[in-house]
Formats: sequence, structure tokens, C-alpha cells
Amino acid sequence: MSNNGPGVTSSVDNALRLIELIGERQALRVSDAAVELGVAPSTAHRLLNALRRRGFVLQEKPNGAYRPGPVLGEIGLAAIGRVDIRQVARPVLEDVRDRTQETVSLSLLEGRNVRFIDCVESPRAVRVGDRTGVVMPAHCTAAGKAILAAMPEAELSRRFAGHELATRTENSVTDWPALRAELEEIRRLGYAVSMEEGERGISAVAAVLRDRAETPLASMAVVVPALRLTARADARKLADDLIASRDGLQERLRQG
Repeated sequence: MSNNGPGVTSSVDNALRLIELIGERQALRVSDAAVELGVAPSTAHRLLNALRRRGFVLQEKPNGAYRPGPVLGEIGLAAIGRVDIRQVARPVLEDVRDRTQETVSLSLLEGRNVRFIDCVESPRAVRVGDRTGVVMPAHCTAAGKAILAAMPEAELSRRFAGHELATRTENSVTDWPALRAELEEIRRLGYAVSMEEGERGISAVAAVLRDRAETPLASMAVVVPALRLTARADARKLADDLIASRDGLQERLRQG
């Protein structure tokens, strides 16, 4: 006979909600966790410590905020399939880099954010550096917007309940209807563009990678100094190079 009663179920639900919040916000304090869950701070602290012991979250200093732990990254990669997407994608990233002479990255979505999980740098003197490990609001990057545009409407609404959008630069999209309109345009074009929306001086073009069920897995992006991509219309050539390689990589991942 199982001893799992309502209290156990509630604790599991709360722990899962904390994992969602950590993924979305990238930093969560005990007080904020307690408010979100509607529990006492001591309960939130106990749940966060349990997640910390299992590697789901990290705490850099006592009484500090909790951040995503290594297990979350491992789960994200494992969900893609048995093969490590980075290993399969690396030759494709290098090929796009060689053809465009620009930095090329591979990214995963984490809550409302995007994490760059691999990158190959441009050989040019003026270039965007390695972005591996960088986390940014998804709607402020071409990589993130490419994935968001491929999501079902219900999932998009769940992740952005409240329609609050972070601001990184004066070019960041901060209005929900404007973001929705841009995501629709991305679906029509087949690629996403960011014009200094996440960081000043950096622009990008990205395309989504989907699995056999058409679920968005990740995205590839060509990341360039803004001085080499001064208008959205100029993104078409980079997008053509990117999409051709993306299609081949996507097929390999689907077979794996």
C-alpha cells in the first residue's frame, strides 16, 4: 500500500514549480519562492535545499539566491535524444562558420530564457566571441525567438503568463502584441532576426531545430557585429546559408 497522501503530492508539485521558476528567472530567493508557492519561507527553504542536494539548483553563498544546477542542463540535453546534440551539431556549426565567416552558436530554451550550449568563433579580427554558457531572455535573441515561434500557442502563453518581458537594450521587444506579431513573421519567413536586442553591438539570425514530431528542440544562430548587419533585409543571405545547413542537421537528429 502506498503512503503517498495529499501532503506528499503537494510537496512534489511545489518542487516541480520551483524548478520551473528557477529555469524562467535564473535566480530565485527563498522569500520570492515562498510567495510564488503560497507557503511559509521555512517550507520554501526546505524544498530548495532538497533540490540543491540533488544538483537541480545551486547556491553560490549562504542566504544567496538559488540558480540552475548542472542536473537541469543534463536533463535538457537528455530530452533531445540519446545522442548529444552538441557532438552532432559541431561539424555543421563549423561549416556555417566557414561559409559565412561569422560566429555560429547552438542554443536551448530554459523557461523564458535561452542558453548557448556550443559556439564556434568567426576567424575575423572583429567578431562576436564564444557565447557558450551565456543565458539571456529568449525574446531578446534571434536564437530564442526562433524557438518561441515554433511553440504551440498554449505553451507560449504558459511560459509568459502575465506577458511581462525583460528589457536588455533600447531595441528589446517589451510589448507583448509586438512580440506576438514578430513571432508570426518568423513563422512566415522561417528564420528570426535580432538587431542589438540582447546586447548592444551584436545582431544575429537564427533558425529552429525540430524533432520528428515537429517539437522545437534547439536553434542555430549566426551571430555578428551589428556593423555587419545594419538592416533586417540584409539577414536573408545569412538565413539562406543557415537554413540549408539546419535542414541537414535536423534530419540527422531525427534519425538518431
